[in-house]
Amino acid sequence: MATLQECRSALDRFSANLAGSQGDTRAAAPDRSLSCRITDLDTTFVGRLTGGSIRDVTTVAGVPEQQAQIRLSMRGDDLVALVAGELSFTKAWAAGRVTVQASLPDLLRLRTLL
Repeated sequence: MATLQECRSALDRFSANLAGSQGDTRAAAPDRSLSCRITDLDTTFVGRLTGGSIRDVTTVAGVPEQQAQIRLSMRGDDLVALVAGELSFTKAWAAGRVTVQASLPDLLRLRTLL
């Protein structure tokens, strides 16, 4: 089971990967509130996807009161594996290992990022 610190490091790497992206990938990043719930740790990372990176990330125990515009949910091991490139987002989503809640336009833009 991934630790809270490993999950935070994975999110930081994902943000750095986004910030280092070029052209269409970076331009596809919407300016939205974002949350990533780590189900096995009963913790949610909350931040803002803006300017091609994730900013102002805080940790909330359980489920935050205010829902983000883009909400991801998964186990910590899956987050670490996704960011490391060891797990395909599409396969994880299809298998129910990752859930995404967002508007249809945001989902279409996110598929470029994930």
